[in-house]
Amino acid sequence: MSVYSKIQKKKISIETLFQLLMLAYGVGADAIDDYVRIGESTTIECLEKFVEGVISVFEDEYLRKPKPNNVQRLLQMAEGRGFPGMLGSSDCMHWQWKNCPKAWKGMYMSGYRGVATIVLEVVASSDLWIWHAFFGVSGSNNDINVLDRSPVFDDILNDHAPEVNFTINGNNYTMGYHLADGIYLEWATFVKSISKPQGEKCKLFAQYQEGQRKDVERAFGVLQARFAIIRGLAHFWEKKKLANIMKACIILHNMIVEDERDTYAGNFAQGLVLSSTIKLNYVFLCIK
Repeated sequence: MSVYSKIQKKKISIETLFQLLMLAYGVGADAIDDYVRIGESTTIECLEKFVEGVISVFEDEYLRKPKPNNVQRLLQMAEGRGFPGMLGSSDCMHWQWKNCPKAWKGMYMSGYRGVATIVLEVVASSDLWIWHAFFGVSGSNNDINVLDRSPVFDDILNDHAPEVNFTINGNNYTMGYHLADGIYLEWATFVKSISKPQGEKCKLFAQYQEGQRKDVERAFGVLQARFAIIRGLAHFWEKKKLANIMKACIILHNMIVEDERDTYAGNFAQGLVLSSTIKLNYVFLCIK
């Protein structure tokens, strides 16, 4: 039984219940006073302690890089979907910071959004599990700048990454990769789409790559749907507290994924398997 299922069966305090309400429904801290006579400042303090407790207890299990057995499961899922060697999809999300200090607004101002934001970079698999989360870069940075500061590939640089072996069109590869959009660099760890595909093979590859890359977009959507506090505006003044809220929501999200994975993971694998080996070879002919 997963930790999430065990928590469901245990009685929780009314304070904890309302911390979950604040995370899941975006309930304001002052609204809690109408129900349980807890002041706004006390509610905020309880929320801060709650997310810190979630992180300290569950981070090592529910927000970590994949272990060798997890890597093998990811590779099996990816091969069934037509992308041998894929370990997930990478992308960034912006969280609008309403109470960003005025002295920092120029640094955190997102150019195309016109508001102050903080960037979240994640790597997600097809079952919506988030394997990597890097939060805190100012919204004025693009995905390349975030990647430059991110520790996502530190294990590869330090030769600590799990072993990955796969073959495409007779070529052997020893490094897994992530699906990414066009802004990312031409690295061996990224497989991007083709902006202007010429010919049926390249068009087929672009179609499937852009379709499978939506896993990370789905993960963002489900995360925000489950936790309205990160779908709305960020109201805290301190960036560390926002980072703790984001991290706790991701941990709780992964707990839910673990509990519900068996109900839909098989459906993804069956519904997205390519119809023939010929298509599989066509798709990866453009990677060579």
